[in-house]
Amino acid sequence: MKVIETNKAPAAIGPYSQAIISNGFLFASGQIPVNPETGAVAGDTITEQAEQVMKNIQAILTAAGTSYEKVIKSTCFIADMNDFAAFNAVYEKYFVSRPARSCVAVKTLPKNVLCEVEIIAEL
Repeated sequence: MKVIETNKAPAAIGPYSQAIISNGFLFASGQIPVNPETGAVAGDTITEQAEQVMKNIQAILTAAGTSYEKVIKSTCFIADMNDFAAFNAVYEKYFVSRPARSCVAVKTLPKNVLCEVEIIAEL
């Protein structure tokens, strides 16, 4: 196993890694819309926050030597299903290969953000 760490995505805020490479796959922890330069939540809307989440995922994919086109599975967590369409509008710009996906509404996310996304990708 190889730990992936990049300062272009938020540092882990608990006892976990940003991502792990194992057996030719990247397993990335859930990314929330924290700007890695400021440590602050980026924006107040689902659109602004989803954009930051996608940037954070991009940074991890790049650090691991892979890309959005190699994502096999994503799991999306949103705080309000009423934001589903707006979240999808951002999501589909990045996940053009249409990986397998789960998307669920949850009661609360870390830092009270509106969305979080985790991924599994090929290298």
